[in-house]
Amino acid sequence: MNSLLEQLCNLNGPSGNEDLVREFILERIKPFAETKVDALGNIIAFKQGKKRSPVKLLLDAHMDEVGFIITSITEEGYLRFTTTGGIDPSVFLARRVIINNKITGVISTKPIHLQNQDERKKIPQADKMVIDIGAKDKQEAEKYVTCGDYAVFDSTFQPFGQNLIMSKAIDDRAGCYILMNLLCSESEYDFYATFTVQEELGLRGAKTAAFSVRPDSCIVIEATTAADIAGVSEENQVCRLNSGPVISFMDNSTVYDREYYSQTFKVANELGIPCQTKSVVAGGNNSGAISVSASGVRTLSVSVPCRYLHSPYSVASLTDIKNTQKLISALIPRIASGKI
Repeated sequence: MNSLLEQLCNLNGPSGNEDLVREFILERIKPFAETKVDALGNIIAFKQGKKRSPVKLLLDAHMDEVGFIITSITEEGYLRFTTTGGIDPSVFLARRVIINNKITGVISTKPIHLQNQDERKKIPQADKMVIDIGAKDKQEAEKYVTCGDYAVFDSTFQPFGQNLIMSKAIDDRAGCYILMNLLCSESEYDFYATFTVQEELGLRGAKTAAFSVRPDSCIVIEATTAADIAGVSEENQVCRLNSGPVISFMDNSTVYDREYYSQTFKVANELGIPCQTKSVVAGGNNSGAISVSASGVRTLSVSVPCRYLHSPYSVASLTDIKNTQKLISALIPRIASGKI
């Protein structure tokens, strides 16, 4: 399990530059499904099952991760940037990044020794920070970097604790990992799968992919915020690690299909799979675009609980990932056949 997931998480694929992730996935799923890539860069796959599906079912996971894009180069050779996706500035101060998969740098800001009292109380925003790549001036920096180049956190996958992992990009390489495994296994019923781009920039890939597939129903496979950490009250923890896949009834982008929501817990209970509700209405995912595409799509979100999303090191449980895949595998024939 760790090997494929580790490879996926270690690939660099910020929103708008998912090429390495797309090539990796295509190489591995082509023997098991019909595939094509649309103009925006989404992978659209068709998995032939043993039976035709009365309900046209789509499974979706997004390939992109949060990152940075270079906006200008100062005369001193520092790189100004903005974020691609929502990143709290507090998590990227003094962090190592990699640009174009080859140039390393560090995100810097004014040293504490030079800050006044007011500055010390505030976290600087991205437009006040720069990336230092060790260039002596603008002319040298321009040999290696140009405006529009992408950067991501330079951090790698590591197992730790009791069956836990830490890595960048668990959101949503965990979903990609699950969806790849489902495509590479036998299926009772046909289904479609999309590995989408630019989710972190506003669900852009999902809009075009859903328009192309025109599904009746969809399961979005995601990673969602687990706030079971020190200083967060139980009612605000959203979900917890090692408590199973997370089922949403509503978030900031979607009100989920009520029958699918309730039936998912029944299926999980029948199979002895631990399952939990996303207890806070927050965040959003590709469901926000897919559910309202064409004449509407019945949509369910099944997520892996994940601490510290959109940071250099998110944390997830391998047991939760395994149980999320097991639950979705059980839902496919039930939804595709129209039984639920």
